Amino acid sequence: MSRALDGIRVIDLTHMLSGPYAGMILADLGADTIKVEPLQGEGTRALLASDPNYSLGGQGAYFITLNRNKRSVAIDLKSEAGLEVFYDLVKTADVVLDNFAADVTAKLKIDFAHLSKVNPGVITCSISGFGADGPAYKRTAFDQVVQALGGGMSITGLDATMPMRSGIPIGDLGGGMFGVMGILAALNARHRTGRGQHVDISMLDVQISMLNYMATMYFMSGKNPEPIGNSHFVHVPYNSFRTADGHIIIAVIFDKFWHALVEALNVEAFKIEKYHTQPGRLEDKMFIEQTLQEILITRSSEHWLKLLESVRVPCARVNNFEQALSDEQVLHREMIVDLYNDLGQSVKGPGNPIKLSDHEDRYEAAPGLGADTSAVLSHVGYSESRIAALRSEGVIA
Repeated sequence: MSRALDGIRVIDLTHMLSGPYAGMILADLGADTIKVEPLQGEGTRALLASDPNYSLGGQGAYFITLNRNKRSVAIDLKSEAGLEVFYDLVKTADVVLDNFAADVTAKLKIDFAHLSKVNPGVITCSISGFGADGPAYKRTAFDQVVQALGGGMSITGLDATMPMRSGIPIGDLGGGMFGVMGILAALNARHRTGRGQHVDISMLDVQISMLNYMATMYFMSGKNPEPIGNSHFVHVPYNSFRTADGHIIIAVIFDKFWHALVEALNVEAFKIEKYHTQPGRLEDKMFIEQTLQEILITRSSEHWLKLLESVRVPCARVNNFEQALSDEQVLHREMIVDLYNDLGQSVKGPGNPIKLSDHEDRYEAAPGLGADTSAVLSHVGYSESRIAALRSEGVIA
């Protein structure tokens, strides 16, 4: 079976998380993704590499996960000879992806202005904290920096006294996801025009985009929203609740779910006409949720979930990682897969969430440093003697 991005070649210059995550998605979809690293290796190679709990055969959890399905070429891009080798790779590439700090690609002469002269059809994508221009574009940014600046932290947590970042690094991961969207859009545009272009992804832009309707609500009202924990500013009951052995969530969005909940729990106080519609429930939100909490703490999560699901009230257990990663639906969707290192050892990790009907998922090992240098350079026409000379000169590894 074919793979969705068969025939697309990506040169991946990324490090840490946002860029490697974008490269991983493209590689999972079938793109021939060539990780170009400095001779000493990309910094994430060393992250957790010697931790007994989070490493396998000298590769840490970050590297094994984010660099699956990729090949590795090690080049000294700061040397003239290395830059020429890189340009030869670009001639055969469709996409060049990076997440360097601002202006680094221009200084290295590997930005779109330089690479489009080598290959007019090439698409470059840079994922950075603040984009390629503007009064603050040179600021240093990591995940939590853009989470804070983007407004999302101000509405996350229990109250306004203690802003809370997202439990997953949504600043980095969001940048990577939008990088993939931008690249796919640019590939489609090239199909029509024959021209490459630059994709400029700002992690802060992404965070602002994901405020979505809440940003519009702010502009309408002029009011800054505040964190309200796991509850909702409109729907009631919509929250997490303690049970005898854990936590569950109940999400009553439509009135029909409320009527089903009342039927299942048979609570007299909930049967009044005022609560038949959302405005009445919102007015008494605290009473409704406190009463629910007093009921739900008396029995197990399994008991309540079985009861609520039987009447189709939206609910779920708040899973820890062990529970989430062994969920029968998750397993059925093949979202837990074997990830290998270059020694053939394996560990389980998350699979590809993009399910296409004409695509075969594969998960090849995260590569050893420079493991594919010779094969990749041979593909672009380098002889064995030239490869050997470049290696002896310290240009490649």
